[in-house]
Amino acid sequence: MTVVDRLRYLRVVLVLAGLACLALYPLMLFWSSGWAWHVGHSDYPMMIVGIYATLGVFLILAARYPLANLNLIWFTVWSSAVHGGIMAGDVPALFIVAVALAILTPRSQFAARPRTHNGD
Repeated sequence: MTVVDRLRYLRVVLVLAGLACLALYPLMLFWSSGWAWHVGHSDYPMMIVGIYATLGVFLILAARYPLANLNLIWFTVWSSAVHGGIMAGDVPALFIVAVALAILTPRSQFAARPRTHNGD
């Protein structure tokens, strides 16, 4: 897979991951047995929704220029892996996001820069 292809797929995964983060609240409302983890009144679910919604917006924005947003992408990779690990695999979507972003994200913006024909 070429660098250009990886960046193209990375952009798609960033948008999909961002949309998934933004979908958390509607999923909690309409499919509470699968997505709501609280009983009674609590501010905890809205705190989590707020954090993930914010992350979702920034992931979608990062898709425009992933190389300028490597810290955000790697934060998403590692926080998803840690969250999934804490939940003991209860949320495989977090592992899918972590693996997809980790595979597609360059290790530095210089390593991923396409080279011109004269080596510049």
